[in-house]
Order: sequence, then structure tokens, then C-alpha cells
Amino acid sequence: MEPILDDHLHLDPDHGRGIEAVKDFARSGGTHLLVVNKPSWHLGELPESGADFRHVFETTLGAVAEANDVLDGRAWPVLGVHPGLISQLVDAGHDPEGAGEIMRAGLDLAREYLDGRALALKSGRPHYEVSNEVWKASNETLRHALALGAEHGCAVQLHTEGSEDLTEIAEWAGERGLPAQRVVKHYAGGRLAGPTPSVICDKDELRRAAESGEPFMMETDFIDDPDRPGAVMGPKTVPRRVGWLREEGYDDAIRTAHVETPERVYGIDTIDTLDE
Repeated sequence: MEPILDDHLHLDPDHGRGIEAVKDFARSGGTHLLVVNKPSWHLGELPESGADFRHVFETTLGAVAEANDVLDGRAWPVLGVHPGLISQLVDAGHDPEGAGEIMRAGLDLAREYLDGRALALKSGRPHYEVSNEVWKASNETLRHALALGAEHGCAVQLHTEGSEDLTEIAEWAGERGLPAQRVVKHYAGGRLAGPTPSVICDKDELRRAAESGEPFMMETDFIDDPDRPGAVMGPKTVPRRVGWLREEGYDDAIRTAHVETPERVYGIDTIDTLDE
């Protein structure tokens, strides 16, 4: 058996498929998962303080514990704040700076879990048009997450606008002492300057990543929403795409995505953890 990692998916044990999605992943050959907490507004009321994120984080830890009973490898939690929350908060009456403060407080709570319970942080900025004030507050929150990652020596997964050049963010990370390789662009295409790409499992994008020879990982961004079954991609997709990559002769790229890059970015050993 070889390690197969989905670098970014969500599990909702209360409303979605939860552990059944993990079983689908495992039956398809998947071994390791990075489970990112769902956006907070999907799991309760809009937060008014950092403490209001605790339920979201604890739900994710519970889902990871269940997954670890099923997987031949293991799962790790990635905790943080979805950048789209700022729009939800502004629509509810907060000014952008106040909304940003709530989100940074959520990140401050997430860092408490970096005591061994969580592997990495999640942050970013909106991928859609926003006002200058919202953009400014969002970038302040993103930079705060990068500073926390540097302080705790952990990776930071980012949800951002679609781009093949995010060197500005990589530079922000470096200024704060976080190596650019430990910044991960979730839902990335096969080409990216700056952070490490976590490539969505589109065949064309995976081919670009494989042929680049650069570090990358693979993800589904499965959202585990009962109203949108299978969105964004289903939990069987990464193992199936690994099979396709093998058929196409990209064995080196498979090792890059599932062994070398996860160790480089997160410090995890997906081979040794197959025995757990």
C-alpha cells in the first residue's frame, strides 16, 4: 500500500455524510486526510467573538478522531476561519474592521489547538469582488494568520482568488518568518508562483502540476453538504486520480504529491503513519 492524501476536504458529522465519506475514500484506496473545518456559518450562528468558533473546531476534531478509526493512515485537522465570513458579518451589520477583528479572534482560538491537536491553520481573502475596506480588513486577517503560522512553526492553508501568481502573499509570509513553501494555496491550478499549490483534481490541472516538476498536493474540496451531494468533488476522487496519474506514467509526481510535499509543508510522514 502507498499513501494517498487528500489535502483539503470538509466533514460534517452532524448534517452531512461524515464518516461515510471517509469510508468511501478509504475503500477507494485513500489513506490520509487533511480535514478543514467547515465555514462557521454552516455549523451554527454567526460568531460574535473568538470563543464562538470553538464549536466549529471541536466538531472538526471529533470528525478527525472518527476518521482515524477507519483510515489505514491517519487524518489531521486544519483549523481556522473562512475568508468569506467577512461578507456574512458585514451583511449582518458589522463594519469591515470589526468583522476582521472577530475573524482574527477566531484564528487566535485556532492557534490554541496547535498544541498537537491541529496540524495547520486556515485563512485567506475573498475570491470575489469586495469593497476596498473589506479587502483591506481581509488582508490584515490573512497576514495575522501568516504571523501565527510563523510563531508556531506550522503551515497555513489559504482560500484566495484564483491566480497563478501569489508571490505577494509568499513575500508577506517571508517577512513574518514563515517559509513560502509552508503557505498552501487551496483549490489551486497546476501552475502557481509563490505558495505551494494544493491542486483541485481536474485532470488538465493535475497534468500541468505533474509536468512542472514542482512540489504540489492534491485535493477534492469535498464540502459534505447534504444539499449539494458530491460538491465540490466527491471523496473517491483523489484515489481515482492517483490511479489515472499512474496510468499516464506520472509515478514521480504521485510521490511528490503524497509523500515529499506533505513532509516538506506540514512535517508529516505519510509512509510511517500507514502503520498507525
